[in-house]
Amino acid sequence: MQSLYEWDFNGSKNEDLAEIVGRNIEEFASGVDDPTFIIDLVQGVVKNLEKINAIIEKAAPQWPLSQIAIVDRNVLRVGLYELLFGSRDEVPPKVAINEAIELAKSFGGDSSGKFVNGVLGTVYREIGEPGKDETSKSKNHEEEPIEGVPEDEPVEAQEK
Repeated sequence: MQSLYEWDFNGSKNEDLAEIVGRNIEEFASGVDDPTFIIDLVQGVVKNLEKINAIIEKAAPQWPLSQIAIVDRNVLRVGLYELLFGSRDEVPPKVAINEAIELAKSFGGDSSGKFVNGVLGTVYREIGEPGKDETSKSKNHEEEPIEGVPEDEPVEAQEK
């Protein structure tokens, strides 16, 4: 989270990303034996940034991306990456959403937790829960599908 915040704050230059992540791992996660999860998460968010940003814009149409606080924007990016592109075995969807809400509450503003919950909840309702049949998703679902969120394809089958 710290690395994505710094990267975003400083202009989102991909050439700076490895240095930022390395420095933050050394400073904030020096006790972590295998930083692979951290590196994969940050790289995954950046690799899928265009898709993730489009989903945020669709799920929160009243909030242009540039007007969302940097902390909230990057908490949403991490949450959406884990929800849509990550392994559901490693991080189940409800855990990804809860972790994002807790990050937003800890590091964001007064309403950050509610905002993140609303956006991620919208996306989660759109993709559904594996193992539940389609009718239990939403019986009166009349909203437009969120572009970039698969309707029929399982999350694990998406290109990573």
